[in-house]
Amino acid sequence: MVQRYGADINGGAEQHARYVAEHLATHAQVEVLTTCAHRDYISWKNELPEGKDAVNGITVLRFPVAVERDPIDFAKWSGKVFTETHSLRDELAWLDAEGPTSPALIDYIKAHEADYDFFIFFSFRYHQSFHGARAVAAKAILVPTAERDGALGLGIFPPVFRGVRALMYNSFEERALIQGVSNNQSVPGVVVGIGSEIPERSNGGRFRQKFDRRERFAIYVGRIDENKGCVELFEFFEHYSAALVDGMHLVLVGTPHVEIPNHPRIHHLGFLADQDKYDAVAAAELLIMPSYLESLSMVALEAWAMGKPVLANAKCDVLQGQCLRSNAGLFYENFQEFAETLRAIDAGPSLQAALGRNGRAFFERHYSWPVIEKKYVDMLEQLSKETPSRSMEAMPGWFARRRRTLPPADSVVKQLPAGPYREPAAGSRPSTAVNRPAPVVSQPEASRPQPERPQFQPRGDRRDDQRDQRSRRPNQRRSNDGRKPVDSAQGKPRLEGGRSVDPAQGKPKAEGERPRQDAPGSSKPVDSAQGKPDGRGRDRGPGQGYRRGGRPQRRGRRPGGGGGAK
Repeated sequence: MVQRYGADINGGAEQHARYVAEHLATHAQVEVLTTCAHRDYISWKNELPEGKDAVNGITVLRFPVAVERDPIDFAKWSGKVFTETHSLRDELAWLDAEGPTSPALIDYIKAHEADYDFFIFFSFRYHQSFHGARAVAAKAILVPTAERDGALGLGIFPPVFRGVRALMYNSFEERALIQGVSNNQSVPGVVVGIGSEIPERSNGGRFRQKFDRRERFAIYVGRIDENKGCVELFEFFEHYSAALVDGMHLVLVGTPHVEIPNHPRIHHLGFLADQDKYDAVAAAELLIMPSYLESLSMVALEAWAMGKPVLANAKCDVLQGQCLRSNAGLFYENFQEFAETLRAIDAGPSLQAALGRNGRAFFERHYSWPVIEKKYVDMLEQLSKETPSRSMEAMPGWFARRRRTLPPADSVVKQLPAGPYREPAAGSRPSTAVNRPAPVVSQPEASRPQPERPQFQPRGDRRDDQRDQRSRRPNQRRSNDGRKPVDSAQGKPRLEGGRSVDPAQGKPKAEGERPRQDAPGSSKPVDSAQGKPDGRGRDRGPGQGYRRGGRPQRRGRRPGGGGGAK
């Protein structure tokens, strides 16, 4: 069950649901229950006919949306429940205002519960998931796709998290959030995420020829929206470009919901067919993910599957956590970090290649379809052998629903665990089994394939150092134990592949400390051919000369292209 469904809906929970449905169809009989909403996710208006349909061989039953969403009414209720003390009745009104409200869909699953073994609900925050999971709790599996936003702090959802049969989490960070708000550790759950439909072959040269792109470029793929961090991305990129004569360009793929700057290095291509999109990623030097909120970034996984590094917004715990766990991406919290990490990837072919190799290995290890399918099938088989031991908590009565005792949802979210998930030390890796109490015996650390740790040595001229020092505010630049960051010559943590490392011991920082990416520029640049400082303010590898002004001259390197995924 998902709020809308179609082969031409890209991204989000809808594409996630379609991928899972199509891949589970090889293991079980699958039907999709959804609404008649299609392109318009703002109003949820009925655009597709009611009744039976088929999408890529999967049976789809569509039910009408009874009331279209009124954005003004929805904003009113959102302001009330997110920022004010309120009642449970207010939260239910918010849920109805968000939609898509389809009583016919809920009535159908109540009447046909016996016809199905399990109902898999996508996105906890929508009308069909809340009321549907409560209606068939003994057969409900929830894929929450939760982000760190106000909806997670509403009081109506924790009983659902505790009352379903199982949860399929997108990330370790999402699991920590949901367990923090609902204390549902006893409910079977597994971090599974989602695979992707990467074509066997992609061709960056084909993209360059078709769209007449010859320059090196970074790519953004997705909804071009302020909530996705695009406005900040534009600001950062324009400032970054102002200091470079022949710097990298930025290519945008997706539907715009904010104004795109008229800038000679920013190019908007609109919505692209899948093959063109993957060709574009193959041609790019890296993918930029500026989003503040994600439960899992499918486009970042696709970039890693194609061997491309990712530059992510560190304010998103999920993206930062995945960069750390994969050693396949860098991240930034402010403009200085954005500029230096982007420059490091652009100017460092060896760094770029190492991050790309790590990303491909990370995707194959955790997000290839055989891995994803097995986790779903194992969960279904386990639940089939068990008798439901919990029941959904009943809704409060008439008077209790009207008591204004619930705190603002935003304040609840602020109390939830923050920061990226850090894997325990060797011998105690997190379990991927569906029974949480049963640990998984992991192979010794020495015998497991380890990702490369690319050396990150951005240029460190004196002006950059002075600018970075001015940009540091004590409340932003302190580590968790309250110590101020110091210079690398005196013990400043060194960045390797997006991971903070103690230079005294050469090991990752202790578990429980929030990893922090200091503004680069403190370490002296090294001549990679000799292992000595090159004296020019940035790295220089074999075969690289210098133009005037200290910028590296790449010899024998052409922008982007390549074969992409194979």
